[in-house]
Amino acid sequence: MEVKTSLLDNMIGVGDMVLLEPLSEDSFIENLRKRFDHNEIYTYIGSVVISMNPYRSLPIFTPEKVEEYRNRNFYELSPHIYALADEAYRSLRDQDKDQCILITGESGAGKTEASKLVMSYVAAVCGKGQEVNKVKEQLLQSNPVLEAFGNAKTVRNDNSSRFGKYMDIEFDFKGDPLGGVISNYLLEKSRVVKQPRGERNFHVFYQLLSGASDDTLKKLKLDRDFSKYNYLSLDSAVVNGLDDAANFRTVRNAMQIVGFMEDEVQSVLELVAAVLKLGDIEFKPESRCNGTDESRIKDKNDLKEMCELLGIEQSVLERAFSYRTVEARLEKVSTTLNVAQAYYARDALAKNLYSRLFSWLVTRINESIKAQTKARHKVMGVLDIYGFEIFEDGDNSFEQFIINYCNEKLQQIFIELTLREEQEEYVREGIEWTNIEYFNNAIICDLIENHQNGILAMLDEECLRPGTVTDETFLDKLNTICAEHQHFESRLSKNSKFLTDHSLPHNCFRIQHYAGKVLYRAEGFVDKNNDLLYRDLSQAMYKANHSLIKQLFPEGNPAKVNLKRPPTAGFQFRASVGTLMKNLQTKNPNYIRCIKPNDKKASHIFTDSLVCHQVRYLGLMENVRVRRAGYAFRQAYEPCLERYKMLCKRTWPHWRGPAREGVEVLMADLPVPAEEFSYGRSKIFIRNPRTLFFLEERRRQCLQDLATLIQKIYRGWKCRSHFLLLKKSQIVVAAWYRRYAQEKKYQKIKSATTVVQSYTRGWQARKLLRELKYQKRCEEAVTTISAFWHGTQARRELRTLKEEARRKHAVAVIWAYWQGLKVRREYRKFFRANAGKKIYDFTIQRIMQKYFLGLKSTMPSVSPIDKSWPANPYRFLDGVHTELRRIFHLWRCKKYRSQFTEEKKAVYEEKLEASEIFKDKKALYPSSVSQPFKGDYLEISKNPKYQKLHSAVDEKVLLADVVNKINRANGKGTARIFLLTKKSVVLADQKTGQVKASVPLPDLASVSVSTQSDGFFALRLKEGSASAVKGDFLLSSDHLIEIITKLHRTGATAADSEQLDIDISDEFLLQFKHDKVCVKFIQGAPKNGNSVSCKRKNNRLLEVSVPTTA
Repeated sequence: MEVKTSLLDNMIGVGDMVLLEPLSEDSFIENLRKRFDHNEIYTYIGSVVISMNPYRSLPIFTPEKVEEYRNRNFYELSPHIYALADEAYRSLRDQDKDQCILITGESGAGKTEASKLVMSYVAAVCGKGQEVNKVKEQLLQSNPVLEAFGNAKTVRNDNSSRFGKYMDIEFDFKGDPLGGVISNYLLEKSRVVKQPRGERNFHVFYQLLSGASDDTLKKLKLDRDFSKYNYLSLDSAVVNGLDDAANFRTVRNAMQIVGFMEDEVQSVLELVAAVLKLGDIEFKPESRCNGTDESRIKDKNDLKEMCELLGIEQSVLERAFSYRTVEARLEKVSTTLNVAQAYYARDALAKNLYSRLFSWLVTRINESIKAQTKARHKVMGVLDIYGFEIFEDGDNSFEQFIINYCNEKLQQIFIELTLREEQEEYVREGIEWTNIEYFNNAIICDLIENHQNGILAMLDEECLRPGTVTDETFLDKLNTICAEHQHFESRLSKNSKFLTDHSLPHNCFRIQHYAGKVLYRAEGFVDKNNDLLYRDLSQAMYKANHSLIKQLFPEGNPAKVNLKRPPTAGFQFRASVGTLMKNLQTKNPNYIRCIKPNDKKASHIFTDSLVCHQVRYLGLMENVRVRRAGYAFRQAYEPCLERYKMLCKRTWPHWRGPAREGVEVLMADLPVPAEEFSYGRSKIFIRNPRTLFFLEERRRQCLQDLATLIQKIYRGWKCRSHFLLLKKSQIVVAAWYRRYAQEKKYQKIKSATTVVQSYTRGWQARKLLRELKYQKRCEEAVTTISAFWHGTQARRELRTLKEEARRKHAVAVIWAYWQGLKVRREYRKFFRANAGKKIYDFTIQRIMQKYFLGLKSTMPSVSPIDKSWPANPYRFLDGVHTELRRIFHLWRCKKYRSQFTEEKKAVYEEKLEASEIFKDKKALYPSSVSQPFKGDYLEISKNPKYQKLHSAVDEKVLLADVVNKINRANGKGTARIFLLTKKSVVLADQKTGQVKASVPLPDLASVSVSTQSDGFFALRLKEGSASAVKGDFLLSSDHLIEIITKLHRTGATAADSEQLDIDISDEFLLQFKHDKVCVKFIQGAPKNGNSVSCKRKNNRLLEVSVPTTA
């Protein structure tokens, strides 16, 4: 059986704040600290997850953890964001309930990472498949794109989201993702033109300058140096741990995966570059003759480059920066802009350009990731939006006011949905519902959003009324209408009540939010709410040739001029928040409250005051009190009985009846007051955490007793098992030993018997051996005596024969000496007269012998082309040496020729004839020497493609090749099959094999070629012949030498034809029908891959350009 754990097992602190006892703000903070110090960054408040930012990587987000939390009960394992994501996904998939996950917290608390973890978990546990994986990848890759354009480095967070994001992920009935829709809220576009100290602009600017290639930056007219751009802060341009170049490559890849086309990416980068260029435009004052001030652009180079990027005429944009046109119903008034107004117009254009580009990006991503099917979808929404924002120095402006208004609405819906969820569960379980008292912040929301007397309504009214409108007039209006409101304070309203509050400046007002009092500075409220962009700039932008610019500024279309003022920023945000609230109310909510432990972005540091501040404005204590107002803990009967059944003897170890009856028996047996718990239809409800801890303590004691009992039983079983094992082993060992002893005794008896037998057999063998040896010695003695006797007889006979031989030899020697003496005496008189000649002849004979032996050892090879020959060692043999060399060469040539077949002999005869024709006359000839003459290059007799052509030619084909027939009109070549037989030359179509021309050899007058390295040759026909009707042929071939040689040999051997003339010249005349055309060969520079080109210069000249060879 699978062993399940619980939230209550091995708790560090309290895993669910609902069970915290005693409940106070200090104990709440201390519990968070204790869990944070032990790397437990997640804590529950019922179904709400509190997430502490650890500022480091923890091994709790692995694929193994995903599988651990998959399909598990929410309270079954220790608190984790995966538990909430799994609960939401299973509710959506199995119960068909639309879900939303609301992630809130201040900048740096980890909201963006939390949303990524939720999306990655859902992507990991949903279905697989090629299309599903593509959708999941697009949904995940939309994050890097939006982070690059919507996130920035702040003093609190290196990757702070400067916009609110709500993503609806759509699923089919199986729970597989189909697509998604992203909504963005309140991009902090003022950051484009100005950043606080220690912060920087949006990531994309730094990523583009750091990661784009040099070629891309050149096209965008940008430089990598951050200091050249006024809109980029330099004190925090480089952030430790952020690789802008690598992130740029990641963003490019993500845009490709999401579905951006390459031209769209380029357009986006051009707009980003244009924003940077816009910040470098500066103005100088000028005075007009009427005394009014106007502005002029100092350096127009940046304006020029920006206009080139956007395709705008420079003069149009320059005028829009200098003049403002105000249109009434029937008239237009044009006024000049001073320097301050020009800078305002420039910054307004930059903010609007970037803000609209960001909105276009969101729309474009939605087009790519939207669901393709129109069937009903299940939806899971993920909201990642600003948390409540309070600046301690009182520098809270319009942006903080809007953000805090949104958080007030989220808190309102949170309280309503939490209470509704509690009430629904009580009704579902049949528990009596008791009203819970809590602070309802609807009065604060009404103060802000009331359509008549709300702060946003009064701000819009102030912006739209004629006359002088300033932040002071807006504050005066607030003092007039809201002075009596219990959650509104200002210096004037305090004074009217005779109260003095020096912490409240004159130009500020204070609102009592649910999270505490916030002091707002009225300066900038009117301008930021107006968010005006002069109509001249909108119209200038619309005139751009850039495709994307026209989409971003539709109001600039002169054909659709709208004189109504555009809606204010406050009005737009109030409408979008209202839409968001309606959307959230239709879904089942799941909450993640993000908290950052310190301002240093460091791990292992827990700042109590900072955490306490966040706990207050997130309303976490209020959340715990609402949750604990009824019953603090509830659990289904089955797991409750399974966990606590050991506390009662009647339920331990197994309960056979229904689980509810088992729990009732269990609780009746325990000393727990009846008012501390109630029985629902499927759950037991426990009112006080102390009761739950009492049950846990009793369970821990029982577990210790059970562990002792289990240990006792286990040890007894282990000892008995050990004894039985020893007994069994002893029997086995004794049996094996007895067997071993008997085997050893048998081996000893067997060994003794073998020794006795061996000794007996040895004695018998030695006795027989002595008898055999005696018999053998007797036989050897007889043989030895006989041998000695025969030897004596042989030696005697040998001595007799030797004596006779010595005598005969002595007689022969004496006779020889005598004969020699007689000869010497007779020839002594002749020897002295011929001695010199004999010595000379003998010496010559020896020298000749030595010469021929030396020549034999140094003889060269038998190759006819080997020209080496040994040196002559004797001068008087020069003639002989030369003649021998000639004879040897003739001999080896004859021997080499004797190896030739008839076919090879014919080939060499053709090569010899080619040498006689072309050597030292044609530049192409040397390169053809090493190439064998193949003849039939097309294998016309074997190739079925040319079967019809082969049957049309009666004679044997001597040469078949593809040549180019030169067109007489334009000098271009057409491929033709060239066939040479013993009687004619045939030209046929290469594709069809149809015969185009057949020229008998007797009709050929001559062949003309050039002296250069080209392959052109002309077949000149005899005048008056039947073949000369269409004129001569100008052809080109890669085997020119072979074709001309075979033509020459075939013409010479034909009985009815004369010798064919070969004309080698760089200029010759050809007869083309009725005209004579001169073909001229010239050397030119290599063109078209070093190929020969032929062009017709005029009606009488064809010019062939031959590349010069090195």
